[in-house]
Amino acid sequence: MGDAFEMLRIANTGLGAHQTWLDSLGGNIANVNTVRSTSQSAFQASFVVFAPRADGGVDVAGVAHSSAQGRLVSMPDSPLADANGYVRAPDIDMASEMSQLIMAQRGYQSSVQVTKTAQDTYNSALSIGEGR
Repeated sequence: MGDAFEMLRIANTGLGAHQTWLDSLGGNIANVNTVRSTSQSAFQASFVVFAPRADGGVDVAGVAHSSAQGRLVSMPDSPLADANGYVRAPDIDMASEMSQLIMAQRGYQSSVQVTKTAQDTYNSALSIGEGR
């Protein structure tokens, strides 16, 4: 029975970590086309940093951010463009974000499956005790 609780606890840390990762990626993807004037900082993408726990789980150790410099993009028709026609865009690689999104989704789904398996194990153990 202790193993089922252990699986639930570890899977729960995985669920929380993957949810944080998914939220971060969602914000990055939603802001991939956010532009600002060159006098402002670019949108800074978030990168979740994970740390292993001594008990087998995982914690979110922090969140790192991309450079506020971003990249300069020529958009002369934008009302935010400077005298040379440039705006500041985030330095986000959409292909990388989408790849990470797939990994985060699969990790989340794996944690959900472990949770379901642990619950089934726990319920089976309870039903054995009821059969007396």
